[in-house]
Amino acid sequence: MMLNRHSKVVTQDSTQPAAQAMLHGIGLSDEDMTKALVGIVSTGYEGNTCNMHLNDLAKEVKRGVNAADLVGLIFHTIGVSDGISMGTPGMRFSLPSREVIADSIETVVGAHSYDAVVTVVGCDKNMPGAMLAISRLDRPAILVYGGSIASGKHGERKLDIVSAFEALGEKSAGTLSPEDFKEIVKNACPGAGACGGMYTANTMATAIEALGMSLPGSSSLPAVSEDKGDECLRIGKAMRHLLEQNILPSDIMTKKSFENAITMVMALGGSTNAVLHLLAMGKAANVDITLDDFQRISDATPLLGDLKPSGKYLMEDVYAMGGVPSIMRMLLEAGYLHGDCLTVTGKTIAENVALAPLPSAEQQVIMPVDKPLKASAHIQILFGNIAPEGSVAKITGKEGEAFSGTARVFDSEQLANDAIMAHTIKAGDVIVIRYVGPKGGPGMPEMLKPTSAIMGAGLGQSVALITDGRFSGGTHGFVVGHITPEAFVGGPIALLQDGDYITIDAVNRVLKVDLTAEELANRRATWKAPALPVQRGSLAKYARLVSSASQGCVTDGPAPSADFASPSVSS
Repeated sequence: MMLNRHSKVVTQDSTQPAAQAMLHGIGLSDEDMTKALVGIVSTGYEGNTCNMHLNDLAKEVKRGVNAADLVGLIFHTIGVSDGISMGTPGMRFSLPSREVIADSIETVVGAHSYDAVVTVVGCDKNMPGAMLAISRLDRPAILVYGGSIASGKHGERKLDIVSAFEALGEKSAGTLSPEDFKEIVKNACPGAGACGGMYTANTMATAIEALGMSLPGSSSLPAVSEDKGDECLRIGKAMRHLLEQNILPSDIMTKKSFENAITMVMALGGSTNAVLHLLAMGKAANVDITLDDFQRISDATPLLGDLKPSGKYLMEDVYAMGGVPSIMRMLLEAGYLHGDCLTVTGKTIAENVALAPLPSAEQQVIMPVDKPLKASAHIQILFGNIAPEGSVAKITGKEGEAFSGTARVFDSEQLANDAIMAHTIKAGDVIVIRYVGPKGGPGMPEMLKPTSAIMGAGLGQSVALITDGRFSGGTHGFVVGHITPEAFVGGPIALLQDGDYITIDAVNRVLKVDLTAEELANRRATWKAPALPVQRGSLAKYARLVSSASQGCVTDGPAPSADFASPSVSS
């Protein structure tokens, strides 16, 4: 049985002696040269809690791969910590890092003719970046999630990373002492693992498990646990089966499996970033996923997870009540998932979750299907004269389902943050942060700092925020992001002015300003395209290549138009 379908090009071809000399040089025997080579890529680095343990997990994966009579070869790629870069110019590098991760994994696996790939990932952009590469390569692949961090504690207060962001707003509002603020910051992140709520990392991990590309339970196993180590060791056996059966990502990632992934995002109250990432993953997998799919599934899926940021609980609580397989079984039996979708176990979704315990009636983390937190899900796709190509709102119902108010317009996140901290934002304001889209940022930074400051200041129920940027999975409140076309290319958000009356209507899915088409046209006649904020380097390259948020912010599409320097709505 041939498992070395790709690596035989370098290990078995007698005209490749230099390649074989190098492989012998790293310690491979003649027997090893006949085995499948499995690339094990880690996004581990010492710089943040989400990724600090991943290199050790990669070594455990290698042990399991070698035990399955395969050859595991570890390599590394980058990561960017959203928590560290948030609210700084460095945040512009976060979303572009997804493309760097994807390109680098594709490059190493393709260049070295590996037969399969295991991705060991932890932070927000690691997972979709890995999945883009997995789809492009279409070789047997498994994603290993590094797991969630344990909760922190200060007094009787249970903490996570968003506690630190919101504490800044509380201190500014005078409701938190400087001493308590410092203790919250010191205790919010007690060790290794991704941010613990249903933020972007956990959202994407659960979505990818539902997609069928990780082992059952991977997304809810804690980072520092025997179970996570056991999962890593089990990868080898699972990978050998994929190689023997030649089960490829394209066999697993179908329209129905993407619908399963979207359903999990909706049921658990996941991050709006999932819209961007699943759109991009669909394109890479040649599966037609559009904004309409998110709205259709949101309408049909109850919101069940009482999880932070909008709820009470963390992923450690999901693990304690049975984990993601337990939730998937409940959704499957209620008719919300496609049970016949193939997974990396070689079995179907239905087969994988058949023995998982159903959520007990006593636990409060996941509501029963017949008693949801909200009858339909939290993500709403809004259109209107501010967002003719779409926008993404996160409406859990706690904020209400409509908001109208007067615009306070800021051409950068920093200007908005300054206004919030100076207490010049008042109830009834709609904060508009623009020129922070994928091209205009460049890099579409997240707006967690201003939304956390709003919540910490007690304005979460009385102030809304709209932007052509995006939001962290930790964001809650009345927020709308991903507005397209973005301001930098002349989208209507570029034409808004202080005092304009804005309506956000999640029931009718409308985002509009109370201006006539003629008034907008008059403003457009005097609008001037800004200069690109950077002129060289990776961000400038990203700005030239990136598609709109409604297209997933991909960079491997058609070449950019020659008139990029003169943005227009249609560009």
